[in-house]
Amino acid sequence: MSNDKTARTDRLIADAVRSRLAREAGYREQALKIYPWVCGRCAREFTHRNLRELTVHHRNHNHDDNPADGSNWELLCLYCHDNEHARQLDADAARQAGVTAAGGPAKAPATGQPFANLKELLTKKG
Repeated sequence: MSNDKTARTDRLIADAVRSRLAREAGYREQALKIYPWVCGRCAREFTHRNLRELTVHHRNHNHDDNPADGSNWELLCLYCHDNEHARQLDADAARQAGVTAAGGPAKAPATGQPFANLKELLTKKG
């Protein structure tokens, strides 16, 4: 890539990061004013000393959905926030694999039996 293209790409990335940080700072500050400094899952309490470990989670997973009343937010500690997103990824993977919420297959199981005559093949004298 030429230097001009690299510089342009670097500027675009830097602008996107600045924009994201500004957006996050806005709704984070709002959420910290609205809600008590307690993790919504594990109930761990936070003070000014460890407040950096408390995150704002978007309930509908849309970071652009930031109503002023905070109805799409909940405060979660870093651990519970990571766990929430991991659970979402697991659920998405299960859906793609065809597993329902009840844990069973969403599709009819395969009917092929590739090893049906294995015993015969192994005992066959050649």
